[in-house]
Amino acid sequence: MRALRVALVGYGMGGCLFHAPFIAADPRFDLSLVVSANLDRRLAVTARYPGTSLADSVEDLLDRLDDIDLVVVSTPNSTHKAITEAVISRRRPVVVDKPVTATVNETRALAALAKASETTIIPFQNRRWDGDFRTVTSLLRTGELGTLHTFESRFERWQPEVSSAPDRAWKNASGEGVGTGIVFDLGAHLIDQAVMLFGRPEAVYAEVEVRRNGSNVDDDAFVSLNYRHGPRVHLWMSAVAADLGPRFRLLGDVSAYVKAGMDVQEVMLFEGHLPTEPGWGEEPPTSWGHIVTGTDRQDVPTLPGAYQHFYAEVASCLLDGAPPPVDIADAIVTAEVIEMAHLSSRSGTVESLDR
Repeated sequence: MRALRVALVGYGMGGCLFHAPFIAADPRFDLSLVVSANLDRRLAVTARYPGTSLADSVEDLLDRLDDIDLVVVSTPNSTHKAITEAVISRRRPVVVDKPVTATVNETRALAALAKASETTIIPFQNRRWDGDFRTVTSLLRTGELGTLHTFESRFERWQPEVSSAPDRAWKNASGEGVGTGIVFDLGAHLIDQAVMLFGRPEAVYAEVEVRRNGSNVDDDAFVSLNYRHGPRVHLWMSAVAADLGPRFRLLGDVSAYVKAGMDVQEVMLFEGHLPTEPGWGEEPPTSWGHIVTGTDRQDVPTLPGAYQHFYAEVASCLLDGAPPPVDIADAIVTAEVIEMAHLSSRSGTVESLDR
């Protein structure tokens, strides 16, 4: 069976680091085409993937769509809807970067269009395969912590200056429907992980702030998800945390799990490592989290990070009819939570998702 021919739209940090290496590493895919008008990025594609063709516009891609089996959209959030809609309308499956679109209504509309067109839209949520989150998922599945009553999760960074890099300018653009700010960015990962574990919350409370000079978008936020029959879920996301809190802190009625630091895969990708290399995604013991019971402290080996599983499951979905690795229904819930978080912060109230 021939490999699925993939067109990657966008070759910024997302396309270059989080998509192309994993597509190229899976023999069931062929990175056939990259869409970018940026000369430096086109040269980078040619140097790294010499067999890959180039296109300089989405219109050019659409003209070649008969020769493509899957389109991956890794462009600024404000462009996701139009590109994805055009591809789905032509009955081609799409992988689209989180949070899919800037509004819940747009995400619902794309899901409905994909169903009507008898094709598939798959949200890209690679951080479901972070090693620390895989470890958390395993601990909750085995019940080692007892009944969970508090779930705390953070993506915090110390980036007190707004980036002046031209290719990052879109992230500091504000306005209706642009989908920028830290809640759309890091928050979309944290919310998706909570939705994967606990489902759709009943209500949301949030505090969303702009802290940095020159920032046009939120860069510091706290989001609380309320579950009638689940744990208290508290999520923090920040670019202005001079002291980083624990990545995870889970409290159960038997014990707790506490983990510091971030998954190692992003750093490995920046350093030029490939997911096919031995030791991919493995964290050193000095970074492992701990089961804590009073004064007792027990190391918990972090499961290897496995971003490659996302595209492996995409291949199984398209070739074998397996479920998609991330369901568009989860992306709709994430979009609901993001909208209610911004509303809650503006109003200072707890917002129901069933309002």
